[in-house]
Amino acid sequence: MAHADGAAGARADIHKVVDGVYRTESRRVLATLIRLLGDFDISEEALHDAFMAAVEQWPRDGIPHNPRAWLVSAGRFKAIDRIRRRSRFDVSLEEVAEQIEAIPAPDAASGRETVEDDRLRLIFTCCHPALAPDAQVALTLREVCGLTTEEIARAHLTAPATVAQRIVRAKGKIRDARIPYEVPGRPELEERLDGVLRVIYLVFNEGYLASSGETLMRQSLTAEAIRLGRLLVELLPEPEAVGLLALMLLHEARQAARASPEGDLVLLAEQDRSLWNRQQIAGAIALVEGALATRRFGPYTLQAAIAAVHAQAPSAEATDWAQIVGLYDALLRAGPSPVVELNRAVALAMRDGPAAGLTAIDRILERGDLADYHLAHSARADLCRRLGDRGEARRSYAKALALTRQASERRFLERRLAELER
Repeated sequence: MAHADGAAGARADIHKVVDGVYRTESRRVLATLIRLLGDFDISEEALHDAFMAAVEQWPRDGIPHNPRAWLVSAGRFKAIDRIRRRSRFDVSLEEVAEQIEAIPAPDAASGRETVEDDRLRLIFTCCHPALAPDAQVALTLREVCGLTTEEIARAHLTAPATVAQRIVRAKGKIRDARIPYEVPGRPELEERLDGVLRVIYLVFNEGYLASSGETLMRQSLTAEAIRLGRLLVELLPEPEAVGLLALMLLHEARQAARASPEGDLVLLAEQDRSLWNRQQIAGAIALVEGALATRRFGPYTLQAAIAAVHAQAPSAEATDWAQIVGLYDALLRAGPSPVVELNRAVALAMRDGPAAGLTAIDRILERGDLADYHLAHSARADLCRRLGDRGEARRSYAKALALTRQASERRFLERRLAELER
């Protein structure tokens, strides 16, 4: 009986090891399998088969010296076997199996560089410009981050079937258009990198300020975006990738102060700054300074520089608003945007007074820009309130309230309207 108990305990220990390897290595193994097998679905099946084989064989044979290489090799062989079985019913698959078999098996001693190159290839493939933007986000979260279809759907308040369809279509597009599984060469790298950074920032923003629903923040998404950002900087330390990582870390450092215990939104000026993560802020500021020093930075680094000025200020009143307005001017030169203009107008109101900010916001709205953007009307309402124009403030708060779909933002706007009534 003691022997049986010992064997069962050993099996349980092995299962824990397999679970741990899955958590830390499965995305790396999948990236390499996609390179070797050239197909997302076949590679996912091979990954599943490889871990099933590990559960069966490792208790008997012991844990291999290099579990990742073992899993890649096992997955490759399992894929060949699976395709050969299917080829009995579809002769065309026999050629596919032969092509895969002709690919040299990965060297068990192959270094980390090849594996990490595979992960970088996977990121660029998932974010290929030929794919629809929502498909890029869904495919990246599924294949690079390992989120389930249900988790992605829950994060974006979308039906799982819709997310699954986006992923299936994206994989089909990659296959049918023969989109290469590679990191682009230097001439097109900058253009393609912008798309990758945009996808990562979209994921972060949806987690940092959910576009709709009851929850203000979805920390699982911000964590995945930061993990992706760290991975990209590790594999491709371009200044803008560093700048985006710094920007996300600076925003995330404030998350403990962004909501009340009841889950209500707390504006930056009203946040308890003692709750901010000072260690994370210091690390992020070092990243910003490094990116700025290259002189090859862009809009993400400039946004990070703005966030760094906020993070270093002891209070909203003591913030260097002149520097922030100057950075927004540089950001507008880098890429004109009505949202950046709006943010600059808010900073202008802090530097020169609410009337200057209101004039700038009205200029944006008169052009027809941001008419459906609730934050533009909310900012306008706040400036009208500060100027004592309660009627205009009420009208703008009501417009903002009609446009927002986020529960905590709705409660915030309703409180502002109630305060005006009082």
